[in-house]
Amino acid sequence: MAQVLEFKLPDLGEGLTEAVIVTWLVQVGEVVAIDQPVVEVETAKAMVEVPCPYGGVVTARFGEEGTELPVGAPLLTVAVGEPTTVPEPEGSGNVLVGYGTGTPPARRRRIRNTAPAPERTNGTAERGSSPEPAPRATAVETAPHTQVPAPPFPLAEGPAPVISPLVRRLARDNDLDLRRLSGSGPDGLIMRADVEDALRVSAARAAAPRTPAAPSNAPAGTRTPLKGIRGAVADKLSRSRREIPDATCWVDADATELMRARTAMNAAAGPRISLLALLARICTAALARHPELNSYVDVEAREIVQLDHVHLGFAAQTDRGLVVPVVREAHTRDAEALTAEFARLTEAAHTGRLTPAELTGGTFTLNNYGVFGVDGSTPIINHPEAAMLGVGRIVPKPWVHEGELAVRQVVQLSLTFDHRVCDGGTAGGFLRYVADCVEQPTVLLRTL
Repeated sequence: MAQVLEFKLPDLGEGLTEAVIVTWLVQVGEVVAIDQPVVEVETAKAMVEVPCPYGGVVTARFGEEGTELPVGAPLLTVAVGEPTTVPEPEGSGNVLVGYGTGTPPARRRRIRNTAPAPERTNGTAERGSSPEPAPRATAVETAPHTQVPAPPFPLAEGPAPVISPLVRRLARDNDLDLRRLSGSGPDGLIMRADVEDALRVSAARAAAPRTPAAPSNAPAGTRTPLKGIRGAVADKLSRSRREIPDATCWVDADATELMRARTAMNAAAGPRISLLALLARICTAALARHPELNSYVDVEAREIVQLDHVHLGFAAQTDRGLVVPVVREAHTRDAEALTAEFARLTEAAHTGRLTPAELTGGTFTLNNYGVFGVDGSTPIINHPEAAMLGVGRIVPKPWVHEGELAVRQVVQLSLTFDHRVCDGGTAGGFLRYVADCVEQPTVLLRTL
């Protein structure tokens, strides 16, 4: 008889504790191979395809697309072939997109349940009434007219034990605090019926006539959960505002010569050079002159840690929110290499294929908000970095050039910096050097 093994959401590293199911890659009844990707999830860092360490027939899936699951929650069950020994088969132990698939599950004593199993539809628990309390084992359908015993049904991670992720999602979608419920299942397990009963009581109270003395203070509107990448960005920006005493200085610069230099470069043979790459090259040259801005503050040690390498982050807007990919060792790359790396990371950002390693470890950020048609901004520093250079749109404006009024291509540059790592003199010196390079690109020749 086949064994039914449970595959749980593995530890995805980087301190991540949950993930959102984006796309199921397999269906119930489908045969999967060892290490075959079975689901695509979104963490606070990136999109990740999760491979299953078992080979066999998928008998159940836990959680619909859009469901948030904690690490350790069940993802699916797989019926493997005829066992030859009593111990359960081991997983592959191979690497999951840079993370281990984990060690094989500990051997568990299986209990045969003589009661009929709750029917599973589309890989999730039946949406009807909840099953009566029974020994914590279920029979899972692996093939027509064939029932096999499954391991004891696990309790979901979290402050309140529930029978399935669907029950937790039902409560979350209706703003119901599961901790207030007493489960009717074994050991206080919260069943679907418990949640539905609580929702009926809540609906009855809401339908009761309201008195003028007790007006509702909850305005109507659309609620969007702060989770995944958007939630991670929100947490980081909030932390930056709490911890970093930032200040901003800015200057207008005549970018006409920089634009002409780029045009001349792209007229010659070879790969095209992007404007962002030229600005990045200017940034790395400025940081070489003002290394105080390529640092971070170690709060516990009360020390400023100055770094000897530049991992340059750049802001990229995607359908899933703002992300900041990082160009490693940017100070060692020329304009062509920077252009190619920016293009690669931007494409990965738009397709949701950035890895956690490509989204962490930045030491300085370049923010080209001019692509949104704005002139200036006071951005929030990408914690724990010490500074961010902002670049506005480049537009024709009246400008005094060589003593005469002329129309020139003008850009506003801003520098937001951590006032703990330097004072206004250092910040102003950095920004002035950047502006000088924008106005006279030949200044860069001194550092090439």
